[in-house]
Amino acid sequence: MPTPTMEDYIEQIYLLIHTKGYARVTDVAEALLVHPSSVTKMIQKLDKESFVKYEKYRGFILTEKGTKIGKRLVFRHDLLEEFLKLIGVDEENIYEDVEGIEHHLSWNAIDRIADLVAYFKEDESRIEALRKIQEQERD
Repeated sequence: MPTPTMEDYIEQIYLLIHTKGYARVTDVAEALLVHPSSVTKMIQKLDKESFVKYEKYRGFILTEKGTKIGKRLVFRHDLLEEFLKLIGVDEENIYEDVEGIEHHLSWNAIDRIADLVAYFKEDESRIEALRKIQEQERD
């Protein structure tokens, strides 16, 4: 299992590959606000754990294992953003809140949140009822 820091790197590499077609050390460093040397060290760790295939001076790619984890991590992040929006968390708080909680929830909890999001989206009146409860609490 990857550590939370490894997860952040895998997620970012996955996103870069899917948006740009590739990921470079400088791209990852810029996205995560870290030094390129830190990225290189992490890439070497991810290579040892078989999440990436790294060749010195040539670059790196996600392995099948890394791609599978990356896809799941992006799903988790997107789901938590959607969930927090759905329950009415202020937009300016959502990104930081997701970053703060995503590594602390079990995959079982993530799956149950996915169920809850699906439940609310299945019938818009459920979301409207939640909004009414929230409005009553504000008054």
